[in-house]
Amino acid sequence: MDNEKCDGCNSENTEMNDILNKYKQDKSNLIQILNEVQEYYGYVPEKAMLEISEYLSITMAEIYGVVTFYSRFTLKPKGKHHIAVCLGTACFVKGSEKILDRAKERLGIDIGETTKDGKFSLEATRCVGACGLAPVFTVNNEVYGKATVKMLDEVIDKCMEENE
Repeated sequence: MDNEKCDGCNSENTEMNDILNKYKQDKSNLIQILNEVQEYYGYVPEKAMLEISEYLSITMAEIYGVVTFYSRFTLKPKGKHHIAVCLGTACFVKGSEKILDRAKERLGIDIGETTKDGKFSLEATRCVGACGLAPVFTVNNEVYGKATVKMLDEVIDKCMEENE
């Protein structure tokens, strides 16, 4: 994912204009617009929120409230390999905290952070809907069930090989 796409977000940005022009200037379209922005940029950049604010005639605070309320949206670019470790009850009881701790150690980042090279990001989630496979982690939404620290290490190693 090219996280630099929004450096030029402004009224001349064709991609943002294309997204906005699909929708009527009605605040009821906010979530759909945010979904498209998230899909295109990989996150919701502040410059994009400014353009949405102007287009829909709503405050930045309203947009920020929606972006921070829904876990689907993020204000920071995610890494090429986005790792999410489930900490829901079933996963936690079966040891997902050890998997999360190992991910932090291996990647040198904390929850909500992205590695400096942009290759990895880490998130803790509450449930991915795969409780029967607990503990679970995902990489770019691909589910790894009955997970172990060893499995996480193997997946990270594979992702690192792809980047070389």
